[in-house]
Amino acid sequence: MTGTLDAELETGITLRSGGDGRLLATIDDKEVSVRLRQCFPWSEPHRHISLRDDKEREVALIDDPAQLAPASRRALEDALAAAGFVLVVTRVVGVDEEVEIRHWSVETVHGPRTFQTHLDDWPRTLPGGDLLIRDVGGDLYRLANPRGMDRKSRELLWAFVD
Repeated sequence: MTGTLDAELETGITLRSGGDGRLLATIDDKEVSVRLRQCFPWSEPHRHISLRDDKEREVALIDDPAQLAPASRRALEDALAAAGFVLVVTRVVGVDEEVEIRHWSVETVHGPRTFQTHLDDWPRTLPGGDLLIRDVGGDLYRLANPRGMDRKSRELLWAFVD
């Protein structure tokens, strides 16, 4: 059932809100609840969207949402906004380690957030020096220019920055 947008248009993909926070995809007359996963590049967060079923199997790949029918595009855009794929971190307030879990307290452009990562999941350095962190729930946090953050943030991040 996996395919690119061109193949999906031929099979008639339709997206709609389930009304309960879920995004429903109809592909080949079969409706499935899907979760969104952003694919690379990070510089285009609203393109190249993988639609995954409850077992994380890809059921469709949307390269360009602009090619979807207007109602499907609106449903996808609403789901993207709700998912808040990449939260931009402006300040690190605290990083505490516990048994197998690292607890993060940060400030984002949308306000304070707390999240957890596994101890063996280290932030990934992106081209240009930004850090990308994926929490245990799959949300992404981007720390733009960690070397340019305030002193406390830099002290908390020293172990993660080259």
